[in-house]
Amino acid sequence: MTIEIHQEGVKMAILFGSQEWADALKKALETSQAYKEAAKNWEGDIYIIVEPDASYKHRNIMYLDLWHGECREARAITDENEKSPKYRIFGPFTNMKQILDKKVDSVQSMMTGKIKVKGDMAQIMKMPRAAVELVNCMTAFETVFPD
Repeated sequence: MTIEIHQEGVKMAILFGSQEWADALKKALETSQAYKEAAKNWEGDIYIIVEPDASYKHRNIMYLDLWHGECREARAITDENEKSPKYRIFGPFTNMKQILDKKVDSVQSMMTGKIKVKGDMAQIMKMPRAAVELVNCMTAFETVFPD
């Protein structure tokens, strides 16, 4: 975790891929009425896997247990075999960061293959707003990326 000093006070920037990042995401999901409404029929846990590419040498796995608009668990995972989630969403860092920076739409990235999905794609397509609100929660706090 890094701390940046701003005129209005201390602002925390949370390290992507850390348990602190997973905790911040869980809190954002728990407090987002928009997410709760959009995901009220969602059932299924997810791995979000960020693969290394030319601009990022790390592999990060976030586990989210999402159920009817609630986040029952959020964890940084190091062993991909630790859980057997219903969904795996994965892609290279550059593509994932474009989603986090809101430069590209998450659902469009899945449809065009920039981000891959293993699991019931039809279920995801039934609730595109849930995916959008999940990304909004991921951007509700400041993120820094490891070198």
